[in-house]
Amino acid sequence: MDVETVVRARQGDEAAFARLVSGIASRVHGVAYGILRDRILAEDATQQALVAMWRELPRLRDPERFEAWATRILVNACHSEGRRVRRWIAAMPVPLHVSVTGDALSSVVDRDQLERGLRCLSLEHRTALVLRYYLDLTAGEIAAVLGIPEGTVGSRLHRAMDALRANLEADARLDPTSATHAEPI
Repeated sequence: MDVETVVRARQGDEAAFARLVSGIASRVHGVAYGILRDRILAEDATQQALVAMWRELPRLRDPERFEAWATRILVNACHSEGRRVRRWIAAMPVPLHVSVTGDALSSVVDRDQLERGLRCLSLEHRTALVLRYYLDLTAGEIAAVLGIPEGTVGSRLHRAMDALRANLEADARLDPTSATHAEPI
């Protein structure tokens, strides 16, 4: 992130802010989708976050911390959007006219199982996982973004992975086509 561009945007330069946004827009939306697991909600949270960034930018004290600051605003927008909408819209199924076979089918099934597992997690757990594994932030960086102790980050990550693992295992037990339900020979 170019600090000079952040400084100019902080002073009200709309073109500089547009450059900042163009540099982070796809990542911001990716994080929002990772946390919310819904494209429409992610678009709404992204829009809220970008507006909040523009409004709050003059108060940013350290331009070098722009990315962490922007991530915190985004996480807050995602949590606000997630609390506003309590029910989740199911992911779009694979269209019936698309033929999927072999490894491609396995990939779709794995992705679908992971999606269902992630949707069962709390917003806090999904947030911790997205910040760690999508943005590749350290526990210290996540703690700074979320405003929580580093130990709490470790705990959330551990609990999120345990819950995700349990969700995936439960999903596999319920799936009559999974290998765990195969009839003994």
